[in-house]
Amino acid sequence: MKKLFILSCACVLLFTLSCKKKKDNVEEVYVCTSCSQTPEGVAANDNSSKGIYKGVIIGPSGTIKFDIANTSSNSITASMVIDGTKVTLTSTVAWVAGQLYVAPFKGTLNGQEVSVTFSVSASGTGATIVAASIPGHSNAIFSIAKETSTALVRCFEGTYQTSTNKKGTFNIIVSTLLKGWTGKAREDGAQSTEDISGTYVNNILIDASGATIAPINGDEFSGSFKDRSNTTITVKGKRTL
Repeated sequence: MKKLFILSCACVLLFTLSCKKKKDNVEEVYVCTSCSQTPEGVAANDNSSKGIYKGVIIGPSGTIKFDIANTSSNSITASMVIDGTKVTLTSTVAWVAGQLYVAPFKGTLNGQEVSVTFSVSASGTGATIVAASIPGHSNAIFSIAKETSTALVRCFEGTYQTSTNKKGTFNIIVSTLLKGWTGKAREDGAQSTEDISGTYVNNILIDASGATIAPINGDEFSGSFKDRSNTTITVKGKRTL
């Protein structure tokens, strides 16, 4: 009877450890806790130059977010994160209804002035950066998208590596309304930047040729694909804005 009891306890212990091991091996889905999970744009600004604009930066790697009088006419600010360092930017250019909005946003990075000039049409389309001066990052390139009341904009910072051992940055913007993505890629040490874009279906990134790039799982993506020269490219990234 005693032997049977010991054997039963051993079986229970083995079962418990087995279950714990399986649980521990379950990979947790990454979620960006500092990122908004719902659109911040106000409905009244959906077709206006007012609103929220988000984007990615390559040259360093980073993100940027503009608030153009989204909830208050006095709120014209921007927040930029460059290689992990946050920079608050402000502008003195007031918003005027029915007009193209162009304004320099200025702040300080490591004791030096930063200037990023933002431009967007009166209807809120064509948002772009027309000029930028960032100390230590003379070749910074931006991709910007408007966030509406129904279209969350997610910004991912990522990397790529090829089967020929080339490595680089792979930063993208994903829009829930357009079911599309756009961004920039740059090989490490290079000066030129490649425009990248495509669609996404069922949270799978697809390039312009229809090839599957990677699935989005939670707030990260990871996958491999072949380019036109049959080179395998592995990409991965996490949402940071």
